[in-house]
Amino acid sequence: MPPEMTERLQVEYAALTDVGRKRAHNEDSFKIAPDEGLYLVADGMGGHNAGEVASAMAVDVVSQFFADARNEPTVSWPFKQARGERYDADTLGIAVQYANLRIYESSRESAERRGMGTTFVGALVRHGAAWVAHVGDSRGYLVRSAGAIEPLTTDHSLLEEYRRTRPDLTDEQLKKFPYKNVITRALGMKPDVAVEMHRHELHDGDVLLLCCDGLTGMLTDRRIAQIVQEHASLTDACSALVGEANRNGGLDNITVVLIRALAA
Repeated sequence: MPPEMTERLQVEYAALTDVGRKRAHNEDSFKIAPDEGLYLVADGMGGHNAGEVASAMAVDVVSQFFADARNEPTVSWPFKQARGERYDADTLGIAVQYANLRIYESSRESAERRGMGTTFVGALVRHGAAWVAHVGDSRGYLVRSAGAIEPLTTDHSLLEEYRRTRPDLTDEQLKKFPYKNVITRALGMKPDVAVEMHRHELHDGDVLLLCCDGLTGMLTDRRIAQIVQEHASLTDACSALVGEANRNGGLDNITVVLIRALAA
């Protein structure tokens, strides 16, 4: 995609989603709203195609919330809205909470949608930095221009809780953990949700990567960074990441969004 100006930061971006090799349909959704500086990924769950409904609702509601907030500052009701420097970041957090409430209410209105939910990771890129919000095990990374990869999110999962309580465990022992696919937080599980969010400075050449676990379950962090570094084109990098995830098994839907910071 062509470069977009986001205040003092110029960015370029690309995205790709794929059903993978084992699933019958794609329950992932992504959305890019460059005018708002928004980049969103959601990984749905639930029977009767409800997962794809939940993930689509997540990205649509969050992006629409930003559009509405621009025209009507009181749209954040019933959630408390901060002012000053954290206004933009709080708007992202409130938008995700509102999406959670909408998904939860929708799941209770239909038997086929009962229990639907979605993980979520989103970035708001403004003022030379990215606010990254997440719920569940969809992830954000920064691939620095020098090649290092920095995880920006920590999974809300039983595996991650187990890892924190047992720091002495080896990678091989962690692989044998029987509940590694169980998440502890997602949009739509309850009427309220805790959204984890942090600010990260962006520098010329850095690549912000947002993805679902269909990518990270098939590739190591180190390999992800290598592939991003090997491709000057973000579109080619997305294709290479998805392609290698599929060659490694493609056990789940795969979605990746890449945003590169450029000197304005």
